[in-house]
Amino acid sequence: MKIYNSLTRRKEEFIPLEEGKVKMYACGITVSGEAHIGHGFQALVYDVFRKYLEKLGYEVTYARNYTDVDDKIIAKSHETGIPADRYAAMMIEKIDAVMAKAHIDEPTLWLKATENIQNIISFIQDLIRGGHAYEGGNGDVYFDVDSFPAYGQLSGRSKEDMLDGVRVENDECKKNAYDFALWKAAKEGEIFWDSPWGKGRPGWHIECSAMNRAAFGDRIDIHGGGRDLIFPHHENEIAQSEALTGKKFANYWMHNGLIKVNGQKMSKSVGNVLLMEDILAKYSDEALKFALLSSNYRADLNITDNLFPDAEAHLVRFYTLIDKIETAFTAEEGGMPEIDEKFNAAMSDDFNTALALSDLFGYFKEAGKLLAENDPAAKRIVNQIRRTYGLLGLFKKDAKEYLAAYAPKGEDVPEEVQAVAEERKAARAARDWARSDELRTRLQSMGYAVKDTKDGYELTKI
Repeated sequence: MKIYNSLTRRKEEFIPLEEGKVKMYACGITVSGEAHIGHGFQALVYDVFRKYLEKLGYEVTYARNYTDVDDKIIAKSHETGIPADRYAAMMIEKIDAVMAKAHIDEPTLWLKATENIQNIISFIQDLIRGGHAYEGGNGDVYFDVDSFPAYGQLSGRSKEDMLDGVRVENDECKKNAYDFALWKAAKEGEIFWDSPWGKGRPGWHIECSAMNRAAFGDRIDIHGGGRDLIFPHHENEIAQSEALTGKKFANYWMHNGLIKVNGQKMSKSVGNVLLMEDILAKYSDEALKFALLSSNYRADLNITDNLFPDAEAHLVRFYTLIDKIETAFTAEEGGMPEIDEKFNAAMSDDFNTALALSDLFGYFKEAGKLLAENDPAAKRIVNQIRRTYGLLGLFKKDAKEYLAAYAPKGEDVPEEVQAVAEERKAARAARDWARSDELRTRLQSMGYAVKDTKDGYELTKI
């Protein structure tokens, strides 16, 4: 199996640190607000990666973190009047609920910054003793970037440009402007913990390094996150961890792309943030997954107005055929191993879900042909699709229940219109094209356009 490694900028054969086992960590959500589609995309991607590694026979320990204390959470606490720890706990409960609604499984380990304060303090103390960190004289503690010559290896940034886009605070207390905070002194009214440097809280970057080491030791196999975390967050993680241990921190760095909405970057300032809760109120969790996994995970995902409706429409057509086949061939329990083999080939090439999903259209076309020939091989195709693509969270529902919930409702079309459409369908089956055209015109006069599909037809009011 090959994985694209952001550190080396190439695909590499995956070789775990310990045979048969994988230590995998992905940066989770800073809980200053509700889960949006970017959070869902990242959580889904690494959940799928974990499951495919398990399918290959690896014992995977998969950890995700919640950043439950930082500047944004403190700002929300001041805005709402809710103490920061209670606000974070409330948001975690909401995020957990929406991820469960999306049927995105929980990791092996949940890690929270506030539950690792002593681990963080100990980590910082060890960095100070090793000459890699220093007290700023104001209760803050900083990492000395000059003490780690390999800084910039992940992002490819030089010291000349590493400050680009990074907020610089308390310059007078730093040796260099590009040094970053490991511990921040508490301001009036902020949440704090006691430390050797006074009352304060951890910096963002140190949290992941300390939690990783507490959970896994000095080294892990895979570290993941969104591409926006490469610099400074993941660059700083490498510096802290490798400066402390003298060992390579993560063998493979994986980064998923970012979200755009109709070509624009998703952001609160633009006002185009898509919340997971709102999407799941309109579409099935399987449509969400089909849409998100239909692109390469490393590419930016452009969410157009049609992305989720189109994904749902594809699934309705697939489930309609599944329902017909499962009704026709109830006893057939066999499968089609070649479908699974092709899926594995795609997934073993850097988790190519886009290729795996594109194969579905050919499988269902063949299944429909076999159904028309009354060939039970149609059921074997469906059986295998359910078994194989269940790993992506697809085709896990009862077909009739899915269609009852998400298929366009026939009762919205008047009976007399439906009758004409059915008559036209019969004319087409008899290859009576003149009658078919006549009935199409009649439907238009009744206010409906008809579109022929491989499974029949669709009616749209005009």
